[in-house]
Amino acid sequence: MAVANVLLSGIVGSTAYGLARQGSDIDRLGMFAAPTEALHGLHTPKESHVTTAPDRTLHEAAKWCRLALGGNPTAMELVWLPDELYEVRTPLGDELIGIRASFLCAKRVRDAYLGYATQQFRRLENRGDGSFSADTRKRTAKHARHLKRLCHQGLSLYTTGRLEIRVEDPEEYHAFGERVAADPAAALPLLRHYEAAFDETPTVLPERPDEAAVEAWLHRVRGLFYTAGTTTSCSCSQASSMP
Repeated sequence: MAVANVLLSGIVGSTAYGLARQGSDIDRLGMFAAPTEALHGLHTPKESHVTTAPDRTLHEAAKWCRLALGGNPTAMELVWLPDELYEVRTPLGDELIGIRASFLCAKRVRDAYLGYATQQFRRLENRGDGSFSADTRKRTAKHARHLKRLCHQGLSLYTTGRLEIRVEDPEEYHAFGERVAADPAAALPLLRHYEAAFDETPTVLPERPDEAAVEAWLHRVRGLFYTAGTTTSCSCSQASSMP
């Protein structure tokens, strides 16, 4: 499936975090611009395109902005990737990376990252005492790694204003996952630690995001793709870098 007007796309997930092992999926996340004219018709275009084999998610520019303004950890990764993980970069994509701090505010970052981490803990808690199948243990370990990563990333973003994508010690995360797979309750002290850290640590983030900067960027996107037929095409399975 081809999606037109991809502005920014890259490799995310375990590969980006440095947690991938043999057999791990390669996840891609990107953003595209719908033709401006299409946004004014009776039937608005799809806001997201999701494929598997390969695993790729593309959000329309406005939807991605809404997700990022809400502090969505998965969406936010797109503008904080190491350079070598980008597969599509356009001038508008680079502009977005340049204003990435505009999406941040203290409360939404705290609520989103701790909220996602708590969801991961609830999944672990609901699996009982660890006496389950090998496949379930594998998923449990994965969810535990996500919990630890979300807590660390969220607090770092809250205190420094920068999102760290790669984890410092991947083996520590894998070891934590195995401990929690054996005893899901082992994740609770880590979650409580980060809840307290968020309460006690000053933040560098503002009270509100800079929506005016985001709106101005989105208006530039709409202006560029206003004329009917102004499109660029990108395959969802393979994207080439753009200057």
